[in-house]
Amino acid sequence: MSSQTGDPYAATTRTTDGTVFNVSGQDWDSVVAGAAEAEDERIVVNMGPQHPSTHGVLRLILELEGEMVTEARCGIGYLHTGIEKNMEFRNWTQGVTFCTRMDYLSPFYYEGSYVMGVERLLGIEDEIPEKALVMRVLLMELNRISSHLVAIATGGMEIGALTVMTIGFRERELVLDLFELITGLRMNHAFIRPGGVAQDMPPGGLEAIGDFVTLMGKRLPEYAALCNAAPIFRGRLVDVGYLDLAGCLALGITGPVLRSTGYPWDLRKTQPYWGYDTYEFDVPTWDTCDAYGRFRIRLAEMWESLRIVEQCAQRLAGLEGAPVMVGDKKIAWPAQLAIGPDGMGNSLDHIRHIMGESMEALIHHFKLVTEGFRVPGGQAYAAVESPRGELACHVVSDGGTRPFRAHFRDPSFVNLQGTSVMSEGGQVADVVVAVASIDPVMGGVDR
Repeated sequence: MSSQTGDPYAATTRTTDGTVFNVSGQDWDSVVAGAAEAEDERIVVNMGPQHPSTHGVLRLILELEGEMVTEARCGIGYLHTGIEKNMEFRNWTQGVTFCTRMDYLSPFYYEGSYVMGVERLLGIEDEIPEKALVMRVLLMELNRISSHLVAIATGGMEIGALTVMTIGFRERELVLDLFELITGLRMNHAFIRPGGVAQDMPPGGLEAIGDFVTLMGKRLPEYAALCNAAPIFRGRLVDVGYLDLAGCLALGITGPVLRSTGYPWDLRKTQPYWGYDTYEFDVPTWDTCDAYGRFRIRLAEMWESLRIVEQCAQRLAGLEGAPVMVGDKKIAWPAQLAIGPDGMGNSLDHIRHIMGESMEALIHHFKLVTEGFRVPGGQAYAAVESPRGELACHVVSDGGTRPFRAHFRDPSFVNLQGTSVMSEGGQVADVVVAVASIDPVMGGVDR
């Protein structure tokens, strides 16, 4: 195995000097044997590109002395899809279809931040119907639960806790069933749209949510029983991936990683949006600054999200028949969806109106769908608290029917900076735990 040159992620000549070992699944003994033949005990190992406790493809460049990591860097870009650039060639409503595909574990937050920015530019934030806002909060908190379940499940799987993985995905399926019931799709929903949401709650939706809340109240304690005090689980997580408050602030890291330092920064409390200040919930924190604290925070946050979901269901019960889209027909997407066998379809009443009753409505429908509405020139920054931290969208309009620019502050991208600090000085096995505690989704990092 020969030395690699011109590697953008190995910026110093010191790192590329000597033998570089590529680890891609072969027997670790071959690497150990190669290192034994070298005069220098220091070796550079490419871990990946693969899935080391991530959702997507990440490459880690590790400099090792024995089992000790002396330097660690991330290589990203393997999942680049050009989503932000593609959004510049679609109208404002179609942009939701693209951004929902960035972080595929928390799509509603990307829809939400983008739509919030568009509505800010349109000046209609105060006109969004209450029911639409409650449904947005409901879907986002359900999404927080499903995202944290995957974080705990995959993190447990990486350290050998397979039962945590199986029950984590078991519960996530229940959330995806609710998403399918409400939006027609399990992921890539494009449900939160400028002006409101795509459609009203379906029949039986509130009952299904109530059943889910009741069931999760019984299931969540299983994670605590399996993990919280388990000596093997604690042994792999306690004091691993350490990053204190000063480090988080220096790197701009947010979410559970920041709150594991004891700092209760949560945009739902510090900069409330969409009525979050009217819901009763707490912001869980921990004081260990390590992977174990981040696990406990995610576990506690699922309980808080259940509280919010329950409050949303109560409010929706009193909003029967209320609108879910702004009244301005120049903005409101005209196709009120009715879930058919394929999960999509147009409202029959709406089709009857535009095709048989009003030529003006048909023309307006055609122009709005094909061209879209115009957004006044300017720029807006809209931030929400996603499962991984502060997620924001900076939208720029030139007065046309398409975004001039839509750029996302992705929390996975920012938080991944902590990999080096968390990993250096620890063992190779702890690198996987550190990355898992950050919970990065590479679709959002690379986008």
